[in-house]
Amino acid sequence: MAYSKQQITDALSSITSTDGKQNLVEAQHVKNIQIFGDEVVVDAICLTPALHIKKKLEVEILKVLHQKVHEKLKIKVNLEVPAKAKEEPQQIRGAELPGIKNIIAIASGKGGVGKSTITANLAVNLAEKGFKVGVVDADIYGPSQPLMFDIDHAKPGSIEVDGKVKMDPVESYGVKVMSIGFFAGSNQAVVWRGPMASKALNQLIRDSHWGELDFLLIDLPPGTGDIHLSLVQAVAVTGAVIVSTPQTVALADARKGVGMFKLDSINVPVLGMVENMAYFTPAELPDNKYYIFGKEGVKYLSQELDVPFLGEIPLVQSIRESGDVGRPAALQENTVISEAFDLLSQNIVTELVKRNDKLPPTEITRITTMAGCSAAKQKA
Repeated sequence: MAYSKQQITDALSSITSTDGKQNLVEAQHVKNIQIFGDEVVVDAICLTPALHIKKKLEVEILKVLHQKVHEKLKIKVNLEVPAKAKEEPQQIRGAELPGIKNIIAIASGKGGVGKSTITANLAVNLAEKGFKVGVVDADIYGPSQPLMFDIDHAKPGSIEVDGKVKMDPVESYGVKVMSIGFFAGSNQAVVWRGPMASKALNQLIRDSHWGELDFLLIDLPPGTGDIHLSLVQAVAVTGAVIVSTPQTVALADARKGVGMFKLDSINVPVLGMVENMAYFTPAELPDNKYYIFGKEGVKYLSQELDVPFLGEIPLVQSIRESGDVGRPAALQENTVISEAFDLLSQNIVTELVKRNDKLPPTEITRITTMAGCSAAKQKA
């Protein structure tokens, strides 16, 4: 069956442009239509670079063409953001996040040490204490917070704030969560270069309506790369928490993580270090402790680096199981796990109060060149 450009144009005229004033055709936001048999390519304009707005427009185009032209039509949508709109999210340096009292980066030098698990459980524990908590899943390439909070099929809503449309974070267990995982399918790999990933992080933070928060926890990817530098350039991070296992290999990378935040060019106070998978106690031998990854390695390293030791989390099967089913283990009552996370959150709050009493507010990082970034990585 042959399709005409007029059919496509008529269908697209039922979609409102992203400025809300006219339809796509009247606003001249349909730049080009190409038809190749049963395949249609639509080039259109989106006036904002916000991920959720672009995704919404793409879905609307697909839906209306399937409904009004043909349900089996093959459609490719290319969205262009005008140069003026592209400049807007870059004006973020020095800007405060209104309503957010403390921004805490949860980091690790090495992957697989349980940083995301610590973040999720810390968040729900703080929320149960009555604090207002948000989580940004900054691991753009491997987001896991949607699964851990049992919201992997959820989608953020939209809300108008002061005349601007913002993303409304998904809430679970009293915690507000934003993640790239809400926008990418479970089987969809995020294959982006550093600048694109950094831009996505900025949008997750800046284009979300967080409201009033006592804590915004940033679950960073492992290492000391682009995302970390983008974060400290975008917002004033109150403090950082470094997670590691007591294993020697993990400790070597944790040392670099502490070093990165202590760089003069970054200068984010390190609130302390957490030892995850500290020991294993079999259920049938409750009085025994087996130090599978080594004993008190993080504690000794924190003393060497002169940063607080925040606590240890045991290697317990139910922590993994709880994360897999989307119910953080810290929600359990009167268990070794809940007590460990309770002590951890208390220690973090204590160190945060000390930091805010003794130190001035953190300033954003001014590294603006690739040379500066490379130097920071080398020193870390």
